[in-house]
Amino acid sequence: MDRTEANSGTRDIPEHLRFDEDALAAWMAEHVAGFAGPISVSQFAGGQSNPTYRLTTPGANYVLRRKPPGKLLKGAHAVEREARVMQALGLARFPVPRVHALCEDETVLGTPFFVMDMVDGRIIWDAAFPGMNNAERAAHFDAMNATIAALHSLDPVAIGLGDYGRAAGFVERQVGRWSKQYEGDVEAGRVPAMDWVAEWLKQHLPADRGESRVFHGDFRCDNMIFDPARPEVAAVLDWELSTLGDPVADFAYHLMMYRMPAKLFTGIAGIDLAALGIPSEADYVAAYCARTGRDHLPDLDYLMVFVMFRIAAIVHGIKGRLARGTASSAHAAEMAGRLEPMAELAWDMAQGARI
Repeated sequence: MDRTEANSGTRDIPEHLRFDEDALAAWMAEHVAGFAGPISVSQFAGGQSNPTYRLTTPGANYVLRRKPPGKLLKGAHAVEREARVMQALGLARFPVPRVHALCEDETVLGTPFFVMDMVDGRIIWDAAFPGMNNAERAAHFDAMNATIAALHSLDPVAIGLGDYGRAAGFVERQVGRWSKQYEGDVEAGRVPAMDWVAEWLKQHLPADRGESRVFHGDFRCDNMIFDPARPEVAAVLDWELSTLGDPVADFAYHLMMYRMPAKLFTGIAGIDLAALGIPSEADYVAAYCARTGRDHLPDLDYLMVFVMFRIAAIVHGIKGRLARGTASSAHAAEMAGRLEPMAELAWDMAQGARI
């Protein structure tokens, strides 16, 4: 699957993800300042979890994020949390789209949703940043590094997010959460390598450092909008998995691109980084450490295994939604087919981890 081709643009809305567009227009007229119809609705091609729609009007374009209809796993698809964290970060001048309003009344569209501005710019679906020269590519990597460092430099209490999550025992809770979510999604079935990694993670838990910052949870190049012309991050998207937690674990997830083959996900493993002007993993880590005042990233090997397990668990969830008929993306089946190779990669990493 060419991820750029598969995820770019919009598509016709499948029947199970349609809603009453007149009801939406009436709600926006009441809750979105400056809104004026008529409104045209289409669904973005990308996105595996929360259905995301483009709203086009004569005067402005908006984006709508909603929970999918149907049977949902407890705690998943948290659009309410997405809206809250983006509103707080916007006030702190971190690059996110402006959120206009959240609707938790399910009688409007059938599920909770929020509406935000549509940010103009570029989404890069390939972590090798094709079509750029080496200097441009290096500058975009530096922009990503600077943006996640800026996120982890914010004081959650100071920006009104002090109660957005718990600091103590974060990694242990996350291992438990994703193991439980994997084991509980019976429609998706079990994967031997997932079982092995889940047990390995429980047996090798590192000491808790209690460090707490805003944790994005899915920070990668295709969850950002870059400025139309400059190597700058105009907006960070997809805050569904955000919480307060260990910033090193959040950065490790972002760093996973260095260990992930492009054939599996958004990765650059196995390509000639120097020939493309992409910093090495060590240099990328060093830049983040310099920006956040660290001299190293503790427990990195363990955290890399954890985040690889976590992304496999997310893909396992896609497989489950596919079985239940609630998958949001047209490419859910192809993504679900990558589950076992991802799980096996996580197990390989566990066996080679230095802990």
